[in-house]
Amino acid sequence: MPKFIEDAQLSNTRLTRDGYLVASVLCARTGIQDYLGVEVGRPEIPVVHVYRPESAVFAKDSLSTFVGKPTTNDHPPAQVTADNWKEYAVGSIGEEVLREGEYIRVPITLMDAAVIKAVQDGKREISMGYEMDLTWESGQTPDGHAYDAVMSNLKMNHLAIVDRGRAGSKARIGDESPKSWGVAPLVTDGKPSMTRKIVIDGITIETTDQGAEALQKLQTQNQILTDAAKTAQTAHDAAIAAKDKELATKDAEIDALKKAALTDAQLDAKVQARAALISKAQKLAKDADFAGKSDIDIMTAAVTAVRGADAVKDKSPAYIEAAFDLAVDAKPDQFRQDMQGRDKQSANDNGQSGYEKRLNDAWKGSAK
Repeated sequence: MPKFIEDAQLSNTRLTRDGYLVASVLCARTGIQDYLGVEVGRPEIPVVHVYRPESAVFAKDSLSTFVGKPTTNDHPPAQVTADNWKEYAVGSIGEEVLREGEYIRVPITLMDAAVIKAVQDGKREISMGYEMDLTWESGQTPDGHAYDAVMSNLKMNHLAIVDRGRAGSKARIGDESPKSWGVAPLVTDGKPSMTRKIVIDGITIETTDQGAEALQKLQTQNQILTDAAKTAQTAHDAAIAAKDKELATKDAEIDALKKAALTDAQLDAKVQARAALISKAQKLAKDADFAGKSDIDIMTAAVTAVRGADAVKDKSPAYIEAAFDLAVDAKPDQFRQDMQGRDKQSANDNGQSGYEKRLNDAWKGSAK
């Protein structure tokens, strides 16, 4: 059930011997009341005409809900129940709930000294907080007034003492913000509605408090949507920028590959050099398989075939290239003997150290 309120004025007050304040008030009536569509679930309708038939206002089930209900100092932020009664209640509604023309009159008793003093100082308006069912159906009242919806099954929750009905003593529409308990009807008679001015997109608008609250709520929702759209656009722009960067990187890689690609003449020269290298290596290592190997691997295999694995272990590419060239230039059968005999230093190393030194320095001589 939606929550509603209806404002009126406190009258016929008196103090009891115990200092309590008792009063009688007209607090509900039949007929048509007007509500802003945006606050009763129909924003497409500027003003909704709601009909309260006598059968609903004066129904026994509805009248019985007035009796014993608490009075509060302003509307509480929630329904008053047995769980929070001590926190919100300052008095109660009596049992003599009467029909008076199109109105309902109820007696109330205020028992809180601070609230009683506030009433005596001028806080003299009341506002009913209740729930009801709202049926959306068009029609006309017996006296010919059109309506858009019909109230029924009214259930009172509390009666609040307020400084001023949110739009005068006859009340006006509200919302369900913490400042108010529910929705109240627009003023159609009695005191003029309280209004205030707000600025929207540089335009000053004068409206009721709740009209302003409704517009501000729409502004807030619009701002949320605007911010969400900006966030989405920012994320989209970032994704596009990232993709552009990725494509630029790919383009750079493609350009680098194009620059690194060999010309036909370079490719022919490389093929010839490769064939010459393999041909030389095969003279040193006839049974070796050079397929898929790099140039330095081919040279290493050839030198290893002539001198053994220890001769190339942990050696630099320059050393291996020099050793390969020397091995190619020498006769395979005499190469090891010549080098060992020429560089022999002792029986222990068989001339190996001198041989290796000569190989290490060989490139120096070729550069002269």
